[in-house]
Amino acid sequence: MPATVSHEVLRAPVASDMETCRQNLLDVVGQRHPMLLAAANQIFSAGGKRLRPLIVLLVARATLPITGMPDLDEKHRRLAEITEMIHTASLVHDDVLDESSLRRGKATVNSLFGSRVAVLAGDFLFAQSSWFLAQLENLEVIKLISQVIADFADGEISQASLLFQTDITLDRYLDKSFYKTASLIAASCRCAAVFSDCSEPVKDAMYAYGKHLGLAFQIVDDILDYTQNAETLGKPQGQDLASGNLTAPAYYALQDPSTSKELSRLITSRFVEEGSTARALALVTAGGGIARSLELAREQGQAALAALSCLPPSASKRSLEGLVEYVLQRLF
Repeated sequence: MPATVSHEVLRAPVASDMETCRQNLLDVVGQRHPMLLAAANQIFSAGGKRLRPLIVLLVARATLPITGMPDLDEKHRRLAEITEMIHTASLVHDDVLDESSLRRGKATVNSLFGSRVAVLAGDFLFAQSSWFLAQLENLEVIKLISQVIADFADGEISQASLLFQTDITLDRYLDKSFYKTASLIAASCRCAAVFSDCSEPVKDAMYAYGKHLGLAFQIVDDILDYTQNAETLGKPQGQDLASGNLTAPAYYALQDPSTSKELSRLITSRFVEEGSTARALALVTAGGGIARSLELAREQGQAALAALSCLPPSASKRSLEGLVEYVLQRLF
């Protein structure tokens, strides 16, 4: 894999595009609904990484040389904004449902402005993204992004139905991870290639890149729930496990004969015993859950890199390659 680089270096090929995207996102909410301006500033603050629009814009610029387009189309830019709006709307609603006061160490919209404003802000972002999507007037793109919104719901329903279920399979975990995270990234990468007028094989490759990068991202997120402290995470360590959301580390530890029986008992008892969550966290590590999950994340990262082989050399392609290592390096 390429050497690790900073976020600033990765975004350099599209830095001006990203700043335009950020300002447009603020304007979408603030100009239409001044009462939501403060919420918009909180949601789209300058400090956010905004990886999803970054990926869209990098794929757009990396695919332009294939078809000879001179520059980004306005539809590329709007697609990046739509992607971030959908992602952000889902997070705002998730925080309301989970009654979360912090996300990545920052106060959530619902904790600052109340659940009513947060729900309205999320609803508005979903509605506005749907309107923007319709204005793109491309049936393939409309179908792809519309499916993503359905996938979010499928992911939440799947996760709720699997809580505290120790018979979870790797395939069901990966499906849930795809719906929660990878679906949006995969679809938006393909859509960027659509607007670059790419061939079907290139569009398929960009979808594969987004899918595998998104899965690697989610797996890493799930590992961090076990390995990072509360201050770094912005939420209590082991919160996923404690709430019955069994992710890759727990799955692998449940397959290990030395830890499966005790870990399964703790999970099915819903951690009623004092200290049972801490004990379960220790069992996951002892059972190889962290190490094997890291291998899984790296496998997904390698698959993402392989999908980029169809792209000609460019600064944007190098950033797409660097993003794979950037995602994996969050663990260290």
